[in-house]
Amino acid sequence: MTNWDNIVTDKELKQSKRLRKNLYIEQKVRKVCQEELEGEGWEFVRKYADDRFVKVKKKKLFDELFEDKVWFLFAQMGFESLNKDRQFKMSYDFHNADLTQQIDVFAVDQETILIIECKAADSLKDGNFKKEIEALHGQMSGLRKEALKQYPNRKVRFIWATDNYILNRADLKRLEEWGIVNFNRSMIQYYEELVKHLGTCARYQLLGNLFANQEIKNMDTRIPAIEGKMGGYTYYAFSIEPEKLLKLGYVLHRSEANKNMMPTYQRIIKKKRLKEVQNFINNGGYFPNSLIVSIESDKKVQFDLAAMKVENSLSKIGVLHLPKKYHSIYIIDGQHRLYGYSDTPFAEKNSIPVVAFINLDRNEQLKIFMDINENQKAVSKTLRVTLNSDMLWDSKNGNEKREALRSKIAQMCGEEATSPLHGRIVIGEDEKNATKCITIEAIQVALKKCQFFSVFSKNNTIQMNGTFDFGENQSTCDSFYPFLEQCLAYVKSEAEEEWMLGENGILTINRGIQAVIRVINDIINHLIKQSKINPLQDKEEHIFSEVQYYLKALVDFLKGVDINKRKELKSFLGGGADTKFWREFQRIIANKYEDFQPEGLSEYLENETQQYNNEARQYLNDIESKLKEKIEIGLQQYYGENWEIKGLPKTVYKKAEGEANDRNYENVSKDEEDVEFVTAWDYVDLLDFKSIVIYGSNWSEIFDDIITRPEDKQVAGGKEAKTKWIETLSKEKNKLVRTSSYSVPKMSFELISEVHQWIVNADD
Repeated sequence: MTNWDNIVTDKELKQSKRLRKNLYIEQKVRKVCQEELEGEGWEFVRKYADDRFVKVKKKKLFDELFEDKVWFLFAQMGFESLNKDRQFKMSYDFHNADLTQQIDVFAVDQETILIIECKAADSLKDGNFKKEIEALHGQMSGLRKEALKQYPNRKVRFIWATDNYILNRADLKRLEEWGIVNFNRSMIQYYEELVKHLGTCARYQLLGNLFANQEIKNMDTRIPAIEGKMGGYTYYAFSIEPEKLLKLGYVLHRSEANKNMMPTYQRIIKKKRLKEVQNFINNGGYFPNSLIVSIESDKKVQFDLAAMKVENSLSKIGVLHLPKKYHSIYIIDGQHRLYGYSDTPFAEKNSIPVVAFINLDRNEQLKIFMDINENQKAVSKTLRVTLNSDMLWDSKNGNEKREALRSKIAQMCGEEATSPLHGRIVIGEDEKNATKCITIEAIQVALKKCQFFSVFSKNNTIQMNGTFDFGENQSTCDSFYPFLEQCLAYVKSEAEEEWMLGENGILTINRGIQAVIRVINDIINHLIKQSKINPLQDKEEHIFSEVQYYLKALVDFLKGVDINKRKELKSFLGGGADTKFWREFQRIIANKYEDFQPEGLSEYLENETQQYNNEARQYLNDIESKLKEKIEIGLQQYYGENWEIKGLPKTVYKKAEGEANDRNYENVSKDEEDVEFVTAWDYVDLLDFKSIVIYGSNWSEIFDDIITRPEDKQVAGGKEAKTKWIETLSKEKNKLVRTSSYSVPKMSFELISEVHQWIVNADD
């Protein structure tokens, strides 16, 4: 039989909360047992007045910790009755009450009953729960009836909560078909964050999710209102108690937890800001501006016209009947004001102004939100990028539609429970950490640099056909995403150690994942050229098997990457680091398979070998010395006395003079004989030459013929264009001096050689 005496409320519930929150199990034991228990992992805590006893503690195992975490979450949300411990069992067979099932978490409030099964692992792994889910499904009817006998007139929901498990598609389908809600780590973290900010009002958001469009009993939703028209939409203006709107309303925050609830565009309010708003309200403050909402209803919203009318007015007065359902009103703008009333006595006593549209198009909701918040920094770059999948999905512009497609696929990589990158990508307002360190922008950028999707010209005609592009976003997404997921799953399974390192490794970081995606694109292009695949016709399994052949070389490298190679790759920073990773991954595959030669790889490798560095360094020194001599002679002949001051820009002279003075001071302070004084000219170098030769009348009067290379005589653009080579050479010298890993590109070396031949060798 069901042991209902295990359900606790009020004071007992508070005591259970303290025990559940504790990371340790604590026990009072006889002192004679202490040594034996310590050998089993228990720790001494303290003595008792009765010295025959001591208190010991032991850290809870990961599965119990997870159950406590889920239990504590629902307790914080304000569920009034919960199971005391892990010993709660429920009867599920009408004919035999002795057939019972242990229930991990059982939570009840005045309207709902939640029955939660918890599954946790000590580290991330694939989950297969076919038997367990089928067993729960077989018991659901009996458990529901048993719960309703004890707590009648409530809604019942079953939840499958997991931590560190990646569920397979078959299990996810079973849960969906049988009405069992899947709560993964992201979902739990999302509601934990809401509880921190909203207190018990977070429960309304949970119930809105679990019981969307189901009736809320015992609530009067009639409200005096004014009906009007605006922008082609019907709207209603009214005032309502915040507590009612918190139950009816719903705010979608962009995070992993809401992947199927478009558009999810709101920001989670910060705790500090919420406290400020609550204090403002508690001190008599109020917000005169209206909340903007959209009433979602599958039938016409009832509006009873009042008897009193105003002639020639476009507005109408009456009573609006709001839908008596959870999740029926979307808060487009004003969540801060609404949540500010949570956990305050004014949630029932005050009313707040609202402008409500009826079934406002979701894209229109987004536009209103973005227009209102256009100049607010609170709308982060990550969130704005994420919104593109919502706003541009049905755009008439082909490139905008593909931008939305790339954004959607990037989101799916981080949100889909079956994705190897689940929990690794920062979505919307998610917090970044050591393992969740891949940005959604990075995935989008990688996809944009690939040829998976079509590119359109300005007149919206196809400029380049995408290898996986079916001409329509959803079909393309349905074909491409499972293939990409399979490729990433293969890399993860074969190189799991590197995969798990997160920001400490070279794989599950922005540059690493970008390089993997781009290499997959290179392999696809190579296979298409060889007529081995046709992504628009072939099955996913065939395409993947062909790609896997080449991808194996990369995973073999990642499996055995040594610490020095990892350190070398991670030392590259800036935009060039992305290319470095990508080309390195290409090179690894090309070394094993000679037929794999992506465009530009051989040229890149030639430029990366540092084979030109030594010669370039010598040539640049020669050029600098000879060019400095030519400039000095030219300035002396033209200006005569004080040529350094007259011929140099003030900024160049002051910098060089300062360095010269510093050196002279150091030399003199050493009190040595035969001190050699230096001048400002001694501290002018290649970096300064361009500024000098184009300064004032220097170019036209002195250096036009001297500095212009023979091949640049007819170049348009004047002195700027004709001295571009000095700028290029000075940059190359600077890179050689500052970066030991820098490699002079072949094209740059050819320019250096040409200049050396012209300005140095020609005079020898």
